[in-house]
Amino acid sequence: MRDLKLADWAPQAQLVAKTTDIKKPKFPVIDIHNHLGDLEKTNHYLEEMNNAGVWRCVSLDANSAGDFYKEHIRVSHGAAKDRFLLFFRPDFSRIDEPNFGENEARRLEEAVRMGCRGLKIAKTLGLNHRDKSGRLIAVDDRRLDPIWAKCGELGIPVMIHVSDPKAFFTPLDRRNERVDALMLQPTWSFHGDPYPPKEEIIEARNRVIARHPGTVFIGAHFGNLPEELHRVAMWLDVYPNFYVDIDARMGELGRQPYTTRRFMIKYQDRILFGTDTPPSAESYRVYYRFLETDDEYFDPNPAHPYQGRWMVYGLYLPDDVLEKIYNKNALKILGMFKGR
Repeated sequence: MRDLKLADWAPQAQLVAKTTDIKKPKFPVIDIHNHLGDLEKTNHYLEEMNNAGVWRCVSLDANSAGDFYKEHIRVSHGAAKDRFLLFFRPDFSRIDEPNFGENEARRLEEAVRMGCRGLKIAKTLGLNHRDKSGRLIAVDDRRLDPIWAKCGELGIPVMIHVSDPKAFFTPLDRRNERVDALMLQPTWSFHGDPYPPKEEIIEARNRVIARHPGTVFIGAHFGNLPEELHRVAMWLDVYPNFYVDIDARMGELGRQPYTTRRFMIKYQDRILFGTDTPPSAESYRVYYRFLETDDEYFDPNPAHPYQGRWMVYGLYLPDDVLEKIYNKNALKILGMFKGR
């Protein structure tokens, strides 16, 4: 037993608790946060969505780089235009080109004319992307302002993922609560050089939100701070153009069910459903169980891997709150589109 590795430890709880099997959600679902860039699986994704009661699904993989967004639109809309929504992803490798922001904003506008309905910012902004001088490109870099402004002009949202769980920015030692995940995925560790502190990245994002009040920003992964819901609440109070989605953070939200339930009821108009997991009926059903039932002490990892070495508890949300999170809030934001 002394040779047992943490990665191999898989304890079976002796607790006997209620298990609720939900095949379909109470209301049609819009998954606002997913990645469908593996275009060969498009029909498979659609089949899994049908099996799980998912009405529409957003792919955040409509990349500007290599004009991939054009092929993504062609394939996904060719399969089911009314079921797949695509968000354009800027190409920051071109940051040193003259008038980068204006040029990328024009590419965004072209992508929207072709069918894209949002913008996606990945965590590599603020963590990895550098210009030719070697300087890290900050989230609030002024060269990006034309892109944020164009989103407001077009009436499309920005899905913005900056930083990662708090544990990913702390030393990889015996006190790190996500050490097992980081040992399996070492590239997820952002502690120390050459990375900026998590707080610095979050503050830069908030400056962008404040600077562009006419643009809607959706904070991926519950605003990227589900460990401190009181601060996420503060941001929602301060920035009326800020929303959050729940994707890939069931592990954080489900271990504080009382606080999360109160939060979701209070901010029911500002929370969206998302998964960050390629469409799978099994994965979706774990989310439904989390949101709809009062089941206790169950494993969130089938919905999204590496969610922490702990169990979660259901939120048993009221039906009116569920419907808003499942689809109404997304419909409201998508309905802001100013295109013809």
